[in-house]
Amino acid sequence: MRTSVRVVLTTNQKGAIAEAAIMLEALRHRILVLRPVAEGGRYDLVFDVDGTFLRVQCKWATCYGETVVIRARTCRRGPEGRFLRGKYSADEIDLVAGYCAELDRCYAVPFADIPPCGDIALRFSAAKNNQKLGLNWAVDYELGAIAQLGERLGGTQEAAGSSPASSTTKPPLRAALF
Repeated sequence: MRTSVRVVLTTNQKGAIAEAAIMLEALRHRILVLRPVAEGGRYDLVFDVDGTFLRVQCKWATCYGETVVIRARTCRRGPEGRFLRGKYSADEIDLVAGYCAELDRCYAVPFADIPPCGDIALRFSAAKNNQKLGLNWAVDYELGAIAQLGERLGGTQEAAGSSPASSTTKPPLRAALF
């Protein structure tokens, strides 16, 4: 008699998988990836992009219908086993990278693009209510896919890009981040 057993990953396992997938995708796009020697820092990886070091927090992303959601918040156990929830700051990280296992895709979001709530939803298709303002398109944040966001890391410069985003060829190392 055979029974079905559903394997449920722990948050630590999900984090390790996301970190490994993001690291692999960055390396595929010729981005040098550095790892901190010790655990417990606010960032998981460092991307060296043409001599500029970018602190990257890796997250497990979840697909909900036509969106993928990256929760860029902290959660850890504190005294007496209670959960302590918090947010990151621009002084701690430069990018939030998310790995969506359902899609087997990685996304990189500059910290300046993360809303105050700490969650960002990236859309695959137009909203059913025809909303156009304030949408974040998943294709614009695919790790290594396009160059449009390459200058947005500091939150001050904006780079214009082609339309549609998929028409852009893969750029050299500096712009390969996005």
